[in-house]
Amino acid sequence: MGDEATRREFLQYSLGTTAVLSAVAAWAGFAQDASVVITENADGILVTDTTRCVGCRRCELACTEYNDGRSQPARARIRVARNLNFGPRGQRLGVGHSLGQFGNFRVVQDTCLQCPHPVPCASACPHDAIVADDKTRARVVDRARCKGCMMCLRACPWEMIVFDAEAGKADKCFLCRGEPECAAACPAQALRYLPWRDLTRAVPIRQVALPIAEARRTGRCSPCHDVGRKIP
Repeated sequence: MGDEATRREFLQYSLGTTAVLSAVAAWAGFAQDASVVITENADGILVTDTTRCVGCRRCELACTEYNDGRSQPARARIRVARNLNFGPRGQRLGVGHSLGQFGNFRVVQDTCLQCPHPVPCASACPHDAIVADDKTRARVVDRARCKGCMMCLRACPWEMIVFDAEAGKADKCFLCRGEPECAAACPAQALRYLPWRDLTRAVPIRQVALPIAEARRTGRCSPCHDVGRKIP
């Protein structure tokens, strides 16, 4: 009986200590300087017209030349690909746009949707590195804060976060501070910069976003909504 009572007392003490430490951690999370929480929608958004796109990919070149000083379409914040349905992984390009068994071969442009709050990539970032631009309120990566953990890449349902392996930093479309270079470079006027609208429910997702928001963010947002909800 003595040994059993000792074990019981130890477990009770351990549970009590854990509860106290959890409470302290939660208090510390709320007491520290509040991170930037994006609540306002962006001023504008890039809207695509697949019936006009000719697949020249000048938009990708314009994006990287303007933002990175180099021609590297693989790092572009806009992605252009033909809607095919071949390969061992099945349909990969133009997810949700396919018509028929093999796709409709239409050229599809993928752009950042400048998600409304809660922004998946911002909610997932443990370093508060994704914030609202002070001019356009576009969601932008603060490279000084970014640690290259790539959690935002896993969190974006449309896979629109890019990663600079050389710098070890994530990046995304920030609408070129209100004057998107990709839209200006498009010869077919297949890209337009328009006042923001919520397209997150209209554009098919490319990957299931994981509910990886930090507990302190969830706690601050829970009175209004569930940050961990899956985006349809």
